[in-house]
Amino acid sequence: MPLFKPWEMNLQSIIGQIRQKKSFLCIGLDSDVGKLPPHLAGKKNSLFEFNRQIIDATQEFAIAFKPNIAFYECLGAEGWNQLEMTVQYIRDRYPDLFLIADAKRGDIGNTSKKYAETFFKHFDFDAVTVAPYMGSDSVIPFLVYPGKWVILLALTSNPGAGDFQFLSTTKQEKLFETVIKQSLSWGYPENLMFVVGATKASLLVKIREIVPDHFLLIPGIGAQGGDLAEVARYGLNGNGGIIVNSSRAIIFADATEQFAGVAAVRAKEVQSQMEGLLSERGLIV
Repeated sequence: MPLFKPWEMNLQSIIGQIRQKKSFLCIGLDSDVGKLPPHLAGKKNSLFEFNRQIIDATQEFAIAFKPNIAFYECLGAEGWNQLEMTVQYIRDRYPDLFLIADAKRGDIGNTSKKYAETFFKHFDFDAVTVAPYMGSDSVIPFLVYPGKWVILLALTSNPGAGDFQFLSTTKQEKLFETVIKQSLSWGYPENLMFVVGATKASLLVKIREIVPDHFLLIPGIGAQGGDLAEVARYGLNGNGGIIVNSSRAIIFADATEQFAGVAAVRAKEVQSQMEGLLSERGLIV
């Protein structure tokens, strides 16, 4: 049995949240215990308490939250417990939020099946990031859950992305293009998204030619320097079609006891810019 009540976040629910909140902001809960405000450091469940205050302060400006699993599992059982507490809190208080496990999993079929059970049955996330390097049998076990999403790594924002993702294939296209095209036979716009880094925004034109209808999760604005207006120019489609993530620039904007309020100001600034970009495209009234 799932630990939490299953919640189905379908395509229309995501589109509805974008239009209602006039936002396509995802806030990354990259909650590094070493960067918590000093008044929380060392306290019981400090990671959860930090997350709780960030979530309460910023949820009206965001459609999604994305815990980065590494910052929890590095703490062992204590970290996993606080991740469960965070997921439960969001499910109880803000069930309309899209909840992404930034886990970047992907392994042989029977192992991927267990990873899928972890994030979709035990934790009840709406989506999980998946690495496609091992091919279809490492991804398909995540796609069998109704109402759940795979967010496939396609074109990432890190400096090392060029090591492999831009290699030319025998089809005379870049490897990231081949990955996206091949994966289209595995899922649909209703259960498959793609990660595309904001620092590669100009390449969204090519990606939109391949996947005009799929949603894209776009990290890399804020601390990584991606330009939100450029991302929107090349990435938005008729349904919005993008979820843009900001992590450190929001959650670690302040280290005092007012950290959550400052995070809310930063989130509101991003949401206001997104509202303008959506309005320019006629996606909201």
